[in-house]
Amino acid sequence: MSKKETITLNISGMTCVNCSNAVKKVTQKMKGVEEATVSFASSKGEFVVDLDLVSKEEIVAKIKKLGYGVANDIAELEAKKALELTALKRTFSLSLLLLVGIILLEKTTFLGTYAMWVILVLASIVQFYCGRRFYTHAYGALRNKNYDMNVLVALGTSAAYGYSAMVVLFPSLFEEHLRYIYFMGSATIITFILLGKYLEERSKAKATDFLKKLMDLSPDTAVRLNDASEEVVRVEMLQLGDIVRIKSGEKVSADGVVVEGEADIDTSMITGEPLPMLKSVGDDVIAGTIAKTGYLKVRVTKKADNNLLSHIVALLGDAQNQKMPIGRFADKVANIFVPAVILSSIITFIVWYVLSGNFLNAFLAATAVLIISCPCALGLATPIAIISAVGKGATHGILIKNPEVLEIIKDIKYAIFDKTGTLTKGIISIKESVFIDDIALRLIASAEVRSEHPISKAVVLYAQHKNLNLSDQVEAMEVLPGKGIKAEVEGHKILVGSVEFLEEEGVHINASMQSTMQKIQEEGNGAIIASINGQSVGCFSLQDALKEDAKEMVLALKNKGIIPVMLTGDNERTAKRVAKTLGIDLVYAQVLPHEKFEVIKKFQAESKVLFVGDGINDSPSLKQADIGIALSSGSDIAKDAGDIVLINNELASVTKSINLSYATMRTIKQNLFWAFIYNIIGIPLAAGVFYPWFGIMLTPMYAGIAMSFSSVSVVLNSLRLKLRKL
Repeated sequence: MSKKETITLNISGMTCVNCSNAVKKVTQKMKGVEEATVSFASSKGEFVVDLDLVSKEEIVAKIKKLGYGVANDIAELEAKKALELTALKRTFSLSLLLLVGIILLEKTTFLGTYAMWVILVLASIVQFYCGRRFYTHAYGALRNKNYDMNVLVALGTSAAYGYSAMVVLFPSLFEEHLRYIYFMGSATIITFILLGKYLEERSKAKATDFLKKLMDLSPDTAVRLNDASEEVVRVEMLQLGDIVRIKSGEKVSADGVVVEGEADIDTSMITGEPLPMLKSVGDDVIAGTIAKTGYLKVRVTKKADNNLLSHIVALLGDAQNQKMPIGRFADKVANIFVPAVILSSIITFIVWYVLSGNFLNAFLAATAVLIISCPCALGLATPIAIISAVGKGATHGILIKNPEVLEIIKDIKYAIFDKTGTLTKGIISIKESVFIDDIALRLIASAEVRSEHPISKAVVLYAQHKNLNLSDQVEAMEVLPGKGIKAEVEGHKILVGSVEFLEEEGVHINASMQSTMQKIQEEGNGAIIASINGQSVGCFSLQDALKEDAKEMVLALKNKGIIPVMLTGDNERTAKRVAKTLGIDLVYAQVLPHEKFEVIKKFQAESKVLFVGDGINDSPSLKQADIGIALSSGSDIAKDAGDIVLINNELASVTKSINLSYATMRTIKQNLFWAFIYNIIGIPLAAGVFYPWFGIMLTPMYAGIAMSFSSVSVVLNSLRLKLRKL
């Protein structure tokens, strides 16, 4: 029985999409590697392996043999990438300095006949020291029968440098009119490609800023309370049930529940909510959020490797590593592009040499084709846009687990919603009390305060909002499941519950009260009745309040041509009342989880379906729908099933997710258009196709500059997503 496992590695040193393709190709050929996915943009590789045939160490060794590095975790990867960026900046600076020296020596007579030898030395340093990264990766690629951007750059610049070096070292081999020195051209190409790679890497780093900020947000230490003493420990050492202390200005050290104190907590990095939230006893707090003011004691409910922050970081990393269908198409094109370009370069040389007989012009045209055709812009078009979109969504409390849905959202026709906890708050509240005065309410609430039932809590909260001082003289308190409560408060016998319960206890319910109760229920609300000392004193109308942004969200969906639908297990009267208030025309009430599943399948037969839910019973529907959106306040199972998780629990984020999808797809299409148009125009221009009519032809030097900035333009266009208002 083979032992399959998915190994995830953080790979550093990849400079273009064909680098990631090389790693994928080589590792996939290894015995025991069943599937390999490598992302240049996120620097991640995922390998499905049979551990009986291949080990993680063997895969790491193979990747390192190709000339790339492997980091143990994201923090180490980011540190390596930072070092690589610094080294790239230094290499570019040196190359630029030497290029300036070459230009000055070529344009002046400062060193006389020795100038050309000095230029040869300076150009050699640029070619083989500053440009060594291109040779290293090109060698690794060719060894594994892969052809990437580094092969093009190494071939093109080597041709220009080698030709010039031969002219300097062996001038007698060349006729007078062919003794052309092209050191400045090869040095300029390397310098500008290094500049382009530096700008590209720096822009990519900005695209993953949010992920790095989240990692920085994670606290390193915690103050654990042991009886009367305190000790500072690593957060990894915290155990479930430990009590930790958080003071004003400190980060919350663990996911947990407040057991003492209160504080204003800044949760903006997690939820996108700019205003601090007051947390007090019984409230949940999240590791990494910051106590602006106040003091808390928190009981740890999740360990450091299982808290919300660690899940978000892991999910963001996974999301950035996934490919959309449009991205997989671009990767396939990029991977076969290089051999086609090399063939085009050879054809260009032959045609120019046959037609003109000019070796130098043929050589320069062929070199320019090699240089300008780098597929980096094509390879970056989709992944950088995905990274920017995932980061942008996260800053708005939208966690995109599966980026493929960004491509599907445009085809959504139906948006189906669970009711309780999704469109409504999922918390019972008192809409109004009928016939109950404050004296009676005080006694009733004093009895209810001893119960943990949601309806009891709603009654107590209703009384507290009226600033009533509840009594602590409560005796003989009894909760009768499915019926209600009975107790004695200050000597008064209190009963609260259903009509049937009070009648069982001998309380007479007059016709007026029964009519009132029936009217409340016909409106779609729940109702309970209360009595004091055997006399009915009034009733409460119960409701599950709508979320503040639900109505606005439904209207926004309709404006986009999306039809909202409600699915609920609640009774039909309540469902229709809620739907009417929100402006939802299609309602399915009293449906069980498996019936929700079938309703979604029915709509899918017609078009793409989005489903929004929060409960365990919603998880099959979240999986079945083309796009599943789960609320963070819901069950862990629902969040696992969803393609998108709304960390901030705001329904407005549903429309923001759709807006983000539209913007992302528009950006990807712009990127791909630019990448294709660039090559469609650039290659013929470099090959000299337009020269006979317009006298226009790119030299290798300008081809190198154009190639570098094509990649940068794609990255910068993707980064505009971070500035977009959703």
